[in-house]
Amino acid sequence: MTIEQIKQCCAERRVGWSFHAAEMMQKRGIERLDVLNCLQNGEIIEDYPNSFPSPSCLVFGFTLENKVLHTVVGIKEDMLMVITAYFPDTIKFESDLKTRRSK
Repeated sequence: MTIEQIKQCCAERRVGWSFHAAEMMQKRGIERLDVLNCLQNGEIIEDYPNSFPSPSCLVFGFTLENKVLHTVVGIKEDMLMVITAYFPDTIKFESDLKTRRSK
C-alpha cells in the first residue's frame, strides 16, 4: 500500500469506516473530515503488510486544526478502510510522534 493509493481512494470517495473506527473516533472527538485530511496530506510511518484480514498501515498527519493525528487504514478490494484513528502521545512515540518507542 502506498500513500498515493490512499490519496486516490480519498479523492474518489472510496473510503469505508469500520465500526471500531467510528466508535473510537466519537469517543476521542475525532471528526471524519480530520481523518480525511490526515490521509490526503499525511505520510505512512509504519507498514503492516501481513496484518489480517488485509495489509494495513499507519498514517501520520494532521487534523483541520493542525493537531497531530494517526490513522490506521487497510485496503479491502478497491476500498480504503479506516480501522482506527487516535491522537498519539509521547508515552508510545518519540517526541516527533512518528517514531515508536522501543519496548
